[in-house]
Amino acid sequence: MKRDLDGIDSRILEELESDGRLSIVELAQRVNLTNTPCSERVKRLEREGYLQGYRALINKEKLGFGHRTIVQVSLAASATENVLSKFNEAVASIDEIELCLMIAGSFDYMLLIRTRDMKHFRDVLDEQINKLPGILQTNSFAVMETVRDTVS
Repeated sequence: MKRDLDGIDSRILEELESDGRLSIVELAQRVNLTNTPCSERVKRLEREGYLQGYRALINKEKLGFGHRTIVQVSLAASATENVLSKFNEAVASIDEIELCLMIAGSFDYMLLIRTRDMKHFRDVLDEQINKLPGILQTNSFAVMETVRDTVS
């Protein structure tokens, strides 16, 4: 049974969002609990879906993938549910697509592409993105600077 989060649950989520590698001992100290109740709360937050998992955030710039471009994608007006499904499936197979969002507005999707440089981006755009099912038009915007990023 789900219940509303209390202040301690919220603090646990904040601490784990900041550092997902915290031990239960350290987390319990930070939220002013003993180990067992803290561990039980973390397990409940996982079970109820508030914590969806843990992962390492890789510095892709250090790996040589420092170029980011935002691509707006417009699909043909005749795009059916089948075309949308094929588009979504095809997007998942392109490693350079870091983020894909379906948008309500003047275009259909927004992609965040991460590549080595502009030439690599152009190759990905020409050889993969522009060949996605249902594509009508794309507009690309090079990212000059990240001002705020709460994900990485």
